[in-house]
Amino acid sequence: MSRATDYTLGDLLQRNATVHGDSIAFRQDAQAVTHRAHLERVQQLAAGLRRLGIAAGERIAILSKNRIEYVELFGAAALLGAIVSAINWRLSPAEVLAVLENDTPKAIVVEDEFWPLLDLALARNGVDLEPLTVGSRRDGFQCLDDLYADLSSCDDPSAQAPVSTDAPLLLVHTAWTDGRPKAAALSHANLIANAIQLQVAWQLGADDVHLGCLPLFHSTAISLTLAVQLAGGASVLTRQFDPEEAGALAQRHQATVLGEFAPMLDSLLGAGSDAPARLASLRHVCGLDSPETIRRFEATCPGAIFWAGYGQTEVAGLATLGRFRDAPGAAGFPLALSSVAIEGEDGRLLPLGETGEIIVRGPCTCLGYWQRPEDNARLLRGGWLHTGDSGRLDTQGRLWYAGRLAIKELIKTGGENVYPSEVEAAIREHVGVAEVAVIGVADAQWGESIKAVCVAHPGASPPTQEEISDFVASRIARYKRPRFVVFVDALPKQPDGAVDRKAVRKLFE
Repeated sequence: MSRATDYTLGDLLQRNATVHGDSIAFRQDAQAVTHRAHLERVQQLAAGLRRLGIAAGERIAILSKNRIEYVELFGAAALLGAIVSAINWRLSPAEVLAVLENDTPKAIVVEDEFWPLLDLALARNGVDLEPLTVGSRRDGFQCLDDLYADLSSCDDPSAQAPVSTDAPLLLVHTAWTDGRPKAAALSHANLIANAIQLQVAWQLGADDVHLGCLPLFHSTAISLTLAVQLAGGASVLTRQFDPEEAGALAQRHQATVLGEFAPMLDSLLGAGSDAPARLASLRHVCGLDSPETIRRFEATCPGAIFWAGYGQTEVAGLATLGRFRDAPGAAGFPLALSSVAIEGEDGRLLPLGETGEIIVRGPCTCLGYWQRPEDNARLLRGGWLHTGDSGRLDTQGRLWYAGRLAIKELIKTGGENVYPSEVEAAIREHVGVAEVAVIGVADAQWGESIKAVCVAHPGASPPTQEEISDFVASRIARYKRPRFVVFVDALPKQPDGAVDRKAVRKLFE
């Protein structure tokens, strides 16, 4: 039974169909869908998924590039009380299998080009999965198009299943700390609260247009799409980022909002001499980039603001936001629905100016990691979400990010999260490598790059950098392969014999 206090993504879609019915909600290629038509499509898909056996609490995965059916799946799951597992299509078949075994979806929506990523899953006994094609048909399998039911033959399509605001809606995957998938469970409340924060911070309205170049398995892409949707605006979805196409779409549809990871913005600015005209409509851009690129962008587009912030998948997007130009290097102020504090090693809250672990509290913090109770006890201890990152709050309350804690050896390359242990495990399988330590090194183009410091087996010729890189790419996602590989006689060790990562970074960063 629904509570009077419940408000879900399904309610948001119902509201938009009434208030912004004839306005465009989504565009892709020649397709334009109004808010009213979007609701109808969502209701049709929900009815079809219900007939397929998808019920409240069950998972349905998607392995696809950005497309309108992707956001329709979010909405249909919301009406059913189901959960969408958004899978990174850059993973390897073995990693996709691990995600599916962790999330245990009842069905998966797959684009044709990603079908090979399902080979291991479909061959594995015990994986009970209903594959659904999207965008094309495949003999022997249902197509998602066939599930959009005729609403005239259904029960009242406006009648939703009783869904709690606090029910999980999305599983968004983050870096794997121990070789196992880690999916942050985000509720309706998490996603809507984050969208409200951005709408308030940027004063978004029905005239705003989001240029959706980031893949929809990323929390940033999801949060920007929902923020503009909440405001009654439109998202222009692209299959993948191409600077020429993105610039043309920005100009054609007068895009005002853009999320990016390096080197996307630099590519946009370098895509022809008409970049100022193509990007002139942009008002708000957020992401991760170099100070030089940000300054060049704001000089090229004086009507736009680049927003720096701090966030992670576990807070459904962003927890802080601030204009880069006001305090270069800072991560901005806590957003309207986010409490941000700094915790010391002894668990006490630190005063302004002192550096410790960044912790967050509020309606945007996730429900925890799917099927990881022990991790959740650490993540959500003391009523705060513990980010694993360090920082300080200045006297104005502005956050300054200071790096990752030793327990969170995370590398962020081109917007993707990579844990060294994942890459190290793959490299150790190479017959020519006895020991390895993986670190992140600064990279002007990608933010960070992966570097592997290796020890060869005694008497063996060290493999080349290309051999190690290709070897890793054959086992895990290609974006996790090291860009730099060096061989040394020995790795620095701690007294207990473990690799001294701090010493490795000091010597080889």
